[in-house]
Amino acid sequence: MLWDLSGEAWMWTKALHIICVMAWMAGHFYLPRLYVYHAQEPADSATGETFKIMERRLLKAIMNPAAVGSLVFGLILLGNLYEDAWLSIWLWVKLVCVVGLFVMHFLNMKWRMEFLEDRNQRSHKFYRYANEVPTVLMIVLIIMVVVKPWE
Repeated sequence: MLWDLSGEAWMWTKALHIICVMAWMAGHFYLPRLYVYHAQEPADSATGETFKIMERRLLKAIMNPAAVGSLVFGLILLGNLYEDAWLSIWLWVKLVCVVGLFVMHFLNMKWRMEFLEDRNQRSHKFYRYANEVPTVLMIVLIIMVVVKPWE
């Protein structure tokens, strides 16, 4: 344990972490859905330009701050774990899923730039499948945190 965060401070940290994660996941669910629709529009269309604005606002105003908040509050919570918690398999599976969410976040940023520069080469079906990845990661994360298998 790096520090002893207890009582009200622990509860506030956990609450802020959950709030940030929920906002981040909302973005993970919605941004690829925007890409599905954007990929079906001609590059120079007015609707395509509207999607670019929506994608930028979602990523910069919601997803990026929520990702940072999730990471900061999550690291604070991790620093409060007892040493034997690091031996739990569920924790490592959770952390792998968190890394997966950050990979998806950076891929979403990359794809946004491709749309912004009218360089998207992927079909709407690609983004439909990409949209499922955060859902699968979220399901595994929730099971790991709530059920704590292999504890």
